[in-house]
Amino acid sequence: MNKYNTQYIDNEEKELIEGYGEIDLKKVKTPGRKRQDELKSAAKSYIMKETKMNIRIDAAELGKIKRKAKQEGLKYSTLVKSVLHKYVTGQLMEKKAVYNKGNKT
Repeated sequence: MNKYNTQYIDNEEKELIEGYGEIDLKKVKTPGRKRQDELKSAAKSYIMKETKMNIRIDAAELGKIKRKAKQEGLKYSTLVKSVLHKYVTGQLMEKKAVYNKGNKT
């Protein structure tokens, strides 16, 4: 059960998050050395694909971003990265677009 009243992206995400609490970690076997090495290599490869980006932003806007990030329990750079990711993957929509999508009049 979700005690934080989270809004999920979809039913699959909801099932994954709620199902996580049902896992008995004592029954989960530690992967062998070879598999651990593969996983570490994949993680390093993923991290190395990220690129730094510098932008200029109005101080007032940055303040708003930092406050919003704090409300969400995130670092502000993580929040900005998440918003940009959602935008480029089509998961972030303007309020007007969402409103019009719901009202087909």
